[in-house]
Amino acid sequence: MTLRELGFYLHARINAGLRRMRDRDPRATFAPAASLDEVLAGPDTPLALARLIVGRSNGDRQAAVASYLERRSVPFSRHRFSSFEGQGENFSVDVGSGDRLLVLIAHHDAVPGSPGANDNAVAVGILLHLLGRLVRTPPTRLRVRLLFPAAEEVGYLGTRVYVKEIGTTGIVGVLSLELCGIGDSLVIWDAEEETDFLRRVGVALDGLGRRRDETYHVVGRIPVFGSDHRAFAAAGLPAYGLSVVPAREAEALRRFVLSPGPGALRLLARRPPPFDTYHTSRDALPTIDATACDAVVAGLGAIIAAVERDHG
Repeated sequence: MTLRELGFYLHARINAGLRRMRDRDPRATFAPAASLDEVLAGPDTPLALARLIVGRSNGDRQAAVASYLERRSVPFSRHRFSSFEGQGENFSVDVGSGDRLLVLIAHHDAVPGSPGANDNAVAVGILLHLLGRLVRTPPTRLRVRLLFPAAEEVGYLGTRVYVKEIGTTGIVGVLSLELCGIGDSLVIWDAEEETDFLRRVGVALDGLGRRRDETYHVVGRIPVFGSDHRAFAAAGLPAYGLSVVPAREAEALRRFVLSPGPGALRLLARRPPPFDTYHTSRDALPTIDATACDAVVAGLGAIIAAVERDHG
């Protein structure tokens, strides 16, 4: 065990304590939103596909993602892991060709006591929907890897082990999807320095008619929150979080996420959307806006095209 691993373990335990402070019933259980057969027979939209895992235990969420890929006859890789911090299974699907690799991540686990809709079922639904599009029209000068890791809520354990054991060869950029179902403004975060990949992301969003600092934002290091991209960033790769937030809450959100330590604790009493349901029993499908999911799909499509074009 390294000091870094111990730090992640302690950080996860502290976060669990904070969740108990925020939510009065962290042990609550919920009925699954839909069966696998219902999801397979339903529409191919991010919101409909998110029903695959909403309300399930983490073990069932993990099994549901694998079963969905199997039933869709999608070739995918399985990466099992186990350590003193926890265990789980990561799944990955590669689409396209070439030696350059763009990694898009949506973790399939949730915190206990939460249905886990915005964190992170809609992100899984977005990538499953995007998978269908990519299979129909795969990029020819770029491989896109859709990665569905386990144990993000345990200090990004799944992706930390993934980076260590699978490696990072050929990766030109990484985006992890978090909180992608509430709001109208895209946010690229943990973007401390300008990189070629970050520039391509900006060009792609500009091309959609979005305006920086108005309808999309690029934010530096977030001190309190994090996600799976940080495991790749620690390996020296350009890796960022991607979220959607309500534009009307931009200033309140900036104060909230950029207030480390005691400042964050003081703000727990009034958390702006989408953090008002984050990691609570209220993170359910009725709070999700389909147009927010569609905005992420459009953004990812433009980013894939921009990265493929620049590396062609």
